[in-house]
Amino acid sequence: MSVPRVLAIAGTDPTGGAGLQADLKAIAAHDGYGMGVITALVAQNTHGVRSVHVPDVAFLREQLDAVSDDVTIDAVKIGMLGTAPVVRVVTDWLREHRPPVVVVDPVMVATSGDRLLDEDAAAAMGALFGLADLVTPNRAELRVLAELAGAGAGAAAGAAPASLPVLDAARLVASTWDVLVLAKGGHDEGPTSDDVLVSPPGSARRFTAPRVATANTHGTGCSLSSAIATLAARHGDWELAVGVAKPWLTAALRRADALEVGSGNGPIDHGAVVRALLPVARFTDVWWSDVSSVLRSTIECGFLVGLRDGTLDADVFAGYLAQDVHYLRAYEQHLAALAASAAGAGTGAAAAGAAAGGAAAAGAGRGPAAAAFWTAASEGCAAEARDLHHRRLAGTHADDPVHPTCAGYLAHLQQAADSGSAAVLAAAVLPCFRVYAWVGAQLGSAPDGHAFADWITAYGDPGFAASSAEATRLVEEMAASATPAERGRMARAFRRSTEWELAFFEMPLTVPEARVSA
Repeated sequence: MSVPRVLAIAGTDPTGGAGLQADLKAIAAHDGYGMGVITALVAQNTHGVRSVHVPDVAFLREQLDAVSDDVTIDAVKIGMLGTAPVVRVVTDWLREHRPPVVVVDPVMVATSGDRLLDEDAAAAMGALFGLADLVTPNRAELRVLAELAGAGAGAAAGAAPASLPVLDAARLVASTWDVLVLAKGGHDEGPTSDDVLVSPPGSARRFTAPRVATANTHGTGCSLSSAIATLAARHGDWELAVGVAKPWLTAALRRADALEVGSGNGPIDHGAVVRALLPVARFTDVWWSDVSSVLRSTIECGFLVGLRDGTLDADVFAGYLAQDVHYLRAYEQHLAALAASAAGAGTGAAAAGAAAGGAAAAGAGRGPAAAAFWTAASEGCAAEARDLHHRRLAGTHADDPVHPTCAGYLAHLQQAADSGSAAVLAAAVLPCFRVYAWVGAQLGSAPDGHAFADWITAYGDPGFAASSAEATRLVEEMAASATPAERGRMARAFRRSTEWELAFFEMPLTVPEARVSA
């Protein structure tokens, strides 16, 4: 199934809530390819329209021709036109290049109450309606259209069209221009918002949805009509198109307040439905993807290849472990600082940063469970340095000084600890968990008699993988509660630590003599 190619012809809204910007969002939300021709440049925000600039209509025609000369248009949605010359240009173009679906949203009055269509343009709209498939007026616009239809039809009964009941007014408009009319009920009162789709013969179908209590309704008409145009081009049926668009708009209204765009009548959330269907993009997963090239280099480095194959020189491995002991002794202290911060105690920089208002201060990554985890991890570092590494070293490299690479990594961790943010420190220590657990998974199990079976088994252990997952969860919680600025510092700390992990694995083979001559 091809993607519907939908052209929106409308004015602009620099705040993105209405007009062409809203049209394109609504089209994209329904998996259409949106195109746009500008009829007017509107200086407006959520409080109202400040001014309108209508470009020369010759340029409008050039825009329209530029699209239709090159692109097959499956549907067109027409919004704000503003002046009679603009209406006539669009009408003339539509006569020559009429796509299968034409929806006209007769934008006459903005949500703020500003009039967006002058009287001459309103009078010229009749010819345009005659080329449309569907017109989507709100209640106020329907009254204006009924007046136009009544005047054009002679209104023999003598009743003022503006005083007609909604259904009668919609039928009058539909029969006058032989067009479907969706009489929208968003401006009505009551527990439901009812839209009525009326055909030229007079049949009607009602679409009902719960009324959403929100003042943020800016651009609802633009968005709904563009959604319907896109769906009609896909489904080939107007009732299906309205039936799918209606609940989408309800969901967009329900999420409108959370957008916090503007201080007046804010916009709807065009992406609410799509966002709800997407998997949650965890910050730590994005960071992990960001370092994918570093991870590839890590698993392909000579040290780990030799370790996996069992061909690594035992003395080279002992030198590596000597540096790991230096690293773990410092790492243990950083984990202890995170434990103190999580418990709301301690005097370290991490705890001070939490008290000063970092992400951890908001409750993320804190509490007895978090404190217990970091404490256990800190104690595990001490145990590993004592048991695995000292047993392996057997005195051969026990007195090796700190290698420059190890010193660089530790300086990076200390910088994170001194940052005043427990969250940044947590992000900096996380790669030691994740990279080693990932390496363990990549190496797999060691066969009997493998020279480095104890090391491979330790880091491939399911318990260590669980610890890595818990550390990731705690850091994710911190990242979700952090400000964007702090979250950026966390991402950079994580990235740099991952790069240091690679350097640490490369260290024994790239500069072996430096192990004993710091």
